[in-house]
Amino acid sequence: MSSQLQAPKGVAEYVPPESEAFLTVREALCEPARNAGYKYVELPIFEDTALFVRGVGESTDVVSKEMYTFDDRGGRSITLRPEGTAGVIRSTIEHSLDRGQLPVKLWYAGPFFRAERPQRGRYRQFFSVGIEAIGGDDPALDAEVIAIANEGFRSLGLRNFRLELTSLGDSNCRPAYRIRLQEFLSRLDLDPETRDRAALNPLRVLDDKRQSVIDQVVDAPLMLDHLCSACSHHFAEVRSYLEVLGIEYSLAPRLVRGLDYYTRTTFEFTHAGLGAQSAIGGGGRYDGLMTTLGGQDLSGIGFGLGVDRTLLAVQSEGIVLPPRNPLAIFIVALGSEAKKRAVLLAGEIRTAGIAVDLSYGDRGLKGAMKAADRSGAHFSIVIGERDLEKDTGELKNMQSGVQETISLATLIATIKARLL
Repeated sequence: MSSQLQAPKGVAEYVPPESEAFLTVREALCEPARNAGYKYVELPIFEDTALFVRGVGESTDVVSKEMYTFDDRGGRSITLRPEGTAGVIRSTIEHSLDRGQLPVKLWYAGPFFRAERPQRGRYRQFFSVGIEAIGGDDPALDAEVIAIANEGFRSLGLRNFRLELTSLGDSNCRPAYRIRLQEFLSRLDLDPETRDRAALNPLRVLDDKRQSVIDQVVDAPLMLDHLCSACSHHFAEVRSYLEVLGIEYSLAPRLVRGLDYYTRTTFEFTHAGLGAQSAIGGGGRYDGLMTTLGGQDLSGIGFGLGVDRTLLAVQSEGIVLPPRNPLAIFIVALGSEAKKRAVLLAGEIRTAGIAVDLSYGDRGLKGAMKAADRSGAHFSIVIGERDLEKDTGELKNMQSGVQETISLATLIATIKARLL
């Protein structure tokens, strides 16, 4: 006998009832973007590998270690998308979205892929909701992007999260800081791989989680202390807008996101209930990414929010999410002719936009009512052969247990009225 097949290791998979909570979280994270005028974009699951090498950065772990890359039948190098921003920028350029009104405001959602070591909150297939605002360098836009993420988390009832904020400077001030940081790192006792990383992107060393490295970079120069006047002013404006919005934040001068394209405003949301994988979302500015990918010189800012980790955060706080589309009614038919009427009635109810299910198979009344109870429906209605002559049924409120005889012709109107 062949062994039972299982999902690939490290894949986040959701089945009922947790899948309902997953959908609720995803919708909650999407809704603030729609309310802010962001338009949906559906991206390819895989892209030309060069897009991520150029857009994300060769020095990142994402590109050097974590991408799922393969050659297709035509010999082209293809990669399952590890993040969303590069794909959105490519699509914006390809479809000339940046030639109209600016900023271009887009949102997206779906699965992403990284060949990481699986653990709680870190999956090889994970789900994200993201937004990108392209073609605007107004600090108020930075605050809007952060506020949209914050609202998504708050709408779920989350409280034990924090916003960490920094600025990574720009092409004017970062080169001089890079030299200063590399000089500092050159005096440390670092292993060859870390020295190579410092040569490519010294900021990446500040993000090293090994205690032996953390202890050595305690006195490292920080970008926040070496911002040019323009970047310093921009960052001050962002903070002032966040304060106007009442959004609390903590300055995090050592914050380094895992992608090379970030400039200026950079942020991360973390949650205390997730342990080592505490980040539930983050993002920042990526001025210069458009030109790197062959487009015009436009600034941009965006975020990616982890649906999987946000769901874990919700669970860690003991938050019970309401069902997305609870059943209004469960139909129990007793007899073959009653079943035909029930099938017709269910179709009419669904057409009216009301959620309904019915008992299938040859269950008796007792078994069918157990199914009705497990369904979570607000109401059940039993239709027997003798009820057909009068076109009536026995309607039961599943919470209160109150029963009454009702005309099937008025059932839809009755259910709508009682669900208000």
